[in-house]
This record gives sequence, structure tokens and C-alpha cells, in this order.
Amino acid sequence: MLKIGVIGVGHLGKFHLNNWKEIPGVEIVGFYDPHEENAKDVAEKYQLPRFLDADALIDAVDAVDIVAPTTFHFEWCEKAIKKGKHVFVEKPLANTMEEARQLVKLAAESGIKFQVGHVERFNPAFLATKGLDLKPMFIEVHRLAQFNPRGTEVSVILDLMIHDIDIILSIVKSDVKSISASGVAVMTETPDIANVRIEFHNGCVANLTSSRISMKKMRKVRLFQKDAYIGIDFLNKKTEIIKLKEPADTNVFAFDIETTSGKKTLAMANPAVPEVNAIKMELEEFKNAILNNTRTLVNEMDGLNAMDVAHQILAKIGHNVITH
Repeated sequence: MLKIGVIGVGHLGKFHLNNWKEIPGVEIVGFYDPHEENAKDVAEKYQLPRFLDADALIDAVDAVDIVAPTTFHFEWCEKAIKKGKHVFVEKPLANTMEEARQLVKLAAESGIKFQVGHVERFNPAFLATKGLDLKPMFIEVHRLAQFNPRGTEVSVILDLMIHDIDIILSIVKSDVKSISASGVAVMTETPDIANVRIEFHNGCVANLTSSRISMKKMRKVRLFQKDAYIGIDFLNKKTEIIKLKEPADTNVFAFDIETTSGKKTLAMANPAVPEVNAIKMELEEFKNAILNNTRTLVNEMDGLNAMDVAHQILAKIGHNVITH
């Protein structure tokens, strides 16, 4: 039985608790949360012990699930790693690049399992692309959200766009060549809306727009490559593929278009989207990595790389950000 302790049981932490309770082979030893009223409610609702000392909770478990605000990630991750405990921490990995690099170093030296909560890797719409040969040369991303004060202690880059940065880095097998970015602070003191262009050494270009002040929600990634267009709708959990029809393509919707080089037949397909709970799946993967001594699917280096690009973007926006 794997003993788990949860640090931080706010909005997202409660989702984690609900999912841990459904995962076999796991015992939730307890939780730590410094907010008195919230902690009392959670202890009563979930019938779980509340630890008044986070160190005591870390001592009592095999692994910690850190769902605290980003500014506390380094403190609790460092303590857990130094005590030889496995760590799951919500994205972003840490508050600063210095903290992130230190955590990567500590994790490597300790040999513990470390996973970063980039949950979109487990989104059913993204999982539906696993069998595809993804080699995009242009990527268009829109992640739009309505304003919510929760999470605004960090910019929209570290709050929202980092999800798509991680997804793109997992797809494009090339180093970043250059980044250009602009952002506007409207509701907070940091960018609330931003547009970013990332160029990779292999020629791929990614254009990302993230906003947390939009009237409607949208979470879409569009991949354009030599042989296909792949649309991934993370919000509605749908995936579509449009490509040149091949003889082997059966049971697909096909249509003809006239081009300068003659008639082309295109096939449109919607790959099967698995019915999975993304948060539950990422926590299960973390548990399995510990029990089977395998590499975590989204490890500390993935978290560091996503943060590195995010901070390069923030540096590009820099003092040129337009404030209200």
C-alpha cells in the first residue's frame, strides 16, 4: 500500500483527493493546509487526518502530492526529496529557474520519482494522437479562459500557456531557435493576455495565444504538417485529422478539391478518444512509476524545459508589457 500525503487542499487539491480515493493500492495518510477554515472542512468532508506540521506529514508517507501555490513548490519539494520521498508537484515546477534547476539536481542525486502535473498530457483528445506520426511544421494554439482571481499570483504564461508549451515540447523533437512575444496586463499586475512565436531549429514554428480575460473558453491546438492537419480540442475532448486519402483509408469521410496540380481527395477522420479522467490518470501513472520503478511520464526535466521556455517568453515581454 503506497502511503500518500497531500500538501494543499484548495480548489485543485480537492480534485486530487477525490481521485486518490478512487485509486487502488493507495492510502491517503493525511493532508496539510495552513488555511484553518478550508482545512477543517476538508478533514470533515473527506474524513482524513489534518497534519498541523507539513514535515510530520512528509515523514509519515512514501510520496507527497504538492498542490500548493507555486511560490511554495520549492520549499515542500526540497524537504520531501531530502527525506527520500517521491514527489508529485503541480505545474509549474517552481517559482524561479534557479529553484527549478536545484530541484532537478536534488531529484537526480536522490533517485526518487518526480512528476510534474502537466495534466494536458493526459487529456483524452491528446491521447487520441498517440498512434500518429506527429511532425508538424506549423502549430497554432489558442488557450482562452474567463477571468478567475485564482491563480493570478503568476502571469498568464505560467498559469495557462505553460500547458501548451509542454505539449509542444513533447511533440517537436528540436531545440528552440528563437522566441518573440508580447503581452498585456489588464486585470492584474502581470500579463493577462499574450501572443508568442516560437521557432525551432528544425524549421517548425509555433504561434501561441493565451488569455485569462476572454468572454469564452477555448483550448485548441492545430498541427499542420506535410501530409496532414491535426486538430486537438482539449476543452471538448475531440480530435480530427484531415489528410490526403490513401487506398487503405476506409470508413472515412472523403471529399475532392481542385488544385493547380489536379484533383485531390482528402479524408477526414475522428480518431477514438479514450474515456479517461486526466487527473486520475496522471496520479495513477505517478503511483505506477513508484511501484514499478519506471520513469515518470512527465518528469522533472520536462517541467524544467517548459519553465525555461516560459521564462524566456517572460523575459521577451519584459518591461514592454502594457499595463492598465
